[in-house]
Amino acid sequence: MEADTLDEIGKPLVINRKDLLSTGSTLLNLACTGDPSGGFLCGKYYFLVGDSASGKTFLSMTCFAEATINPRFKQHRLIYDNIEDGMLMDLDTLFNEEVADRVEPPSRNGDTPVYSDTIESFYYHLDDAIDDGRPFIYVLDSMDALDSEAADKKFGLNKKAFRKKQARQRGEASEGEKEEKVAGSYGDGKAKKNSEGMRKAMKGLRKTGSILIVLSQTRDDIGAQYAGTKTRAGGRALRFYATTEIWSSVAMQLKKNVNDIERKVGVRVKLAVRKNRITGKLADVETDIYPSFGIDDLGTCVDYLVEEGWWPQPKQTINAKELGIEATRDKLIRVIEKRGAEKQVQAICGACWKAVDDACALKRKNRYQQET
Repeated sequence: MEADTLDEIGKPLVINRKDLLSTGSTLLNLACTGDPSGGFLCGKYYFLVGDSASGKTFLSMTCFAEATINPRFKQHRLIYDNIEDGMLMDLDTLFNEEVADRVEPPSRNGDTPVYSDTIESFYYHLDDAIDDGRPFIYVLDSMDALDSEAADKKFGLNKKAFRKKQARQRGEASEGEKEEKVAGSYGDGKAKKNSEGMRKAMKGLRKTGSILIVLSQTRDDIGAQYAGTKTRAGGRALRFYATTEIWSSVAMQLKKNVNDIERKVGVRVKLAVRKNRITGKLADVETDIYPSFGIDDLGTCVDYLVEEGWWPQPKQTINAKELGIEATRDKLIRVIEKRGAEKQVQAICGACWKAVDDACALKRKNRYQQET
């Protein structure tokens, strides 16, 4: 794919599909770039916001796995800033040995991994990775778990004032000792630090051909007009500098009957592209994620082609006409896997996506092009 778009300063940008990293989801790739092979472009920053248990970490880990099977990313460092200490997956079993071997922390103190704990230390770690010169894929998990030096200082002052107040109440304070008052605060300062840090980081990402993925947690917007409205923290810069902003939520629980009991085995995740510098188009897609398997990209592709009517399903069997297969969903998936035809299915999804996209386009005379 070579598609013309605009970069951050409005200059024409030619995208080489070799510079695209797959998200692990064909449909999300298509929603981000229009290309089934990749969704994240080298030299760019991506913002992934989501509800709890909506697959944010799974998606980021899958990007690491995709990097290990793509020759373009063989030299990229895979940096996982595990601030939340919540990623306890068996990477070797879920993906491959190379993922487990290549994923590294931002820094080390001897053999001990060092992760960011403040917004400042995150940007210091990111700057260190840029100064190293080698390309990298950096995942911050997550922005919400970061504190700031200003907030740490404010906490310390509040704690000190509180202890002195307790001492006075117990009659232990020295005579004449005045009550300490701590100045108020308008926030933790992360919004300002993100504005400063992202502006500097963007140059380094472009220079090294690296990818930054920042995860963030949704919050209920208490002051919103409508109930259930979601927001997130961190300031406007996180959205402003992002090439693509994606919001994830749980669409439904996936269940399987085992011993006549419905068991929860996974989730269907809705991925909403809310900002897109690559194509300028917004889209919602869904993908299935199983803790025991990861992203079921093939199953999701089959469901998409059936839903769009590209593959007819008059009764129980699906007519995968390009593959010359007519079978039930489960059998069709097994045959595709046995044939190793996953890439062909991805290409078919791309053709279907383009056909739908073309049908949605407004076909009118361009008033800026002169007739010759």
